[in-house]
Amino acid sequence: MFSRSLPPTSGDRVAPAVVALRPVGLVVGILVLLSATTYTVRDPLYLALAGAAGSSSLWGPVAGLVAGKGLLVLVAVTAWLVVRSWRRGRRVFWTLAAAGAGVVGAYVTSEAVKMLVAEERPCRALVVRTVLACPPPGDWSWPSNHAVIAAAFATACVVAAPRTAWFVVPVAVSIAAGRVLAGVHYVHDVAAGLALGVLGVVLVVLVARRGTILVQKNCA
Repeated sequence: MFSRSLPPTSGDRVAPAVVALRPVGLVVGILVLLSATTYTVRDPLYLALAGAAGSSSLWGPVAGLVAGKGLLVLVAVTAWLVVRSWRRGRRVFWTLAAAGAGVVGAYVTSEAVKMLVAEERPCRALVVRTVLACPPPGDWSWPSNHAVIAAAFATACVVAAPRTAWFVVPVAVSIAAGRVLAGVHYVHDVAAGLALGVLGVVLVVLVARRGTILVQKNCA
């Protein structure tokens, strides 16, 4: 989804398959647009989606499971890639290391933004039966940390091993959707979270890549 080869360099510690900026920009742009447009109808949209899941004996438990435990799947895939790359290809390992810094950076940024915006959770602002218990007061809504982390881990996997995209991208989107269906986030929360997660990892990986190239040129 995000990968394309950049010119390889001898002894490069960061994997040559990094990021194509246009697809990343398109994905982030679509997510930002989705967040902006759904904000205007956030309450009825949330009530329709969370209300339907909350009253369903089938989809409710599924949404709750994905929303609550889905991140463990992405963590497991990432851990598998780390172990595999350490044994087989250190360049991929260092890409994952840079991407890991991006995951942390995206999460810290999300927490800072949440504190500044201080948007109340929909399950506290509106009356609806939710699948998951509503977080306590002060645990703000925008952007969704789960969506940020899910998108960040998925992006880390894709930039390091593009063939994982078919699996990790749907998992990340499912986690974001699950947070809405489970009743703990608006749609615009998770759309913004996904955008922030993708952007945070991509920026750090690109900076690491360019930094490595500059160091190699100066040492040559």
